[in-house]
Amino acid sequence: MRLYDYAGSQNAWKVRQLCAHLNIEYETVWLSIFEGESHTPDFMLKNPAGAVPVLELEDGRCLAESHAILLYLAQGSKYLPDDAWQKAKVSQWLFFETDYVQSTIACLRHWNLTGKNDRNAAQLSQRRASAKHVLGLLDAHLQDHMFLANGGYSIADIAVYAYVHLAHEAGLEMASYSALNTWINRVSAIVGPDVPVRYYREDPFCGRDL
Repeated sequence: MRLYDYAGSQNAWKVRQLCAHLNIEYETVWLSIFEGESHTPDFMLKNPAGAVPVLELEDGRCLAESHAILLYLAQGSKYLPDDAWQKAKVSQWLFFETDYVQSTIACLRHWNLTGKNDRNAAQLSQRRASAKHVLGLLDAHLQDHMFLANGGYSIADIAVYAYVHLAHEAGLEMASYSALNTWINRVSAIVGPDVPVRYYREDPFCGRDL
């Protein structure tokens, strides 16, 4: 298998982390996304959206979108329940992450770490307010749940943790979210240090727009 990746992508980190849990070996193809390498005609055949990660199977089939990749790789493992209801609850949190975390925390972090706050100044206040709302929703849910879905640690936790545990890098104050912070620490202990977060600062072109 090949994983088309960008070092600073936390969406790609999700896939790296699950592969580490499952001891899945793969070849990494690094793309310089801010130089346009994910928008070449060849790559657009793999993912018409022109985004990483993309998983390419041995037979040449390609699967895009981090959560679709997580669902594919986790089949038959303890990270995705077999029970239809429990699997749907995992999917619920994957959709939550796509709809609410990506547009708020992930976006704010990207702007903050790549020097793009000024050019997006008109949106900052609303995005920050929305991000705080998302953090509050997670904190409320985790008041009486050890993990996001009822079946225990799953790809739902990997997906949401990816950006939420870095919310402070989006300029968001985290101290008041006690249950959320407890969950972050709990997931962090499971994740461990083997798949480190990598940063935009590795990329001299990250100040460009995609």
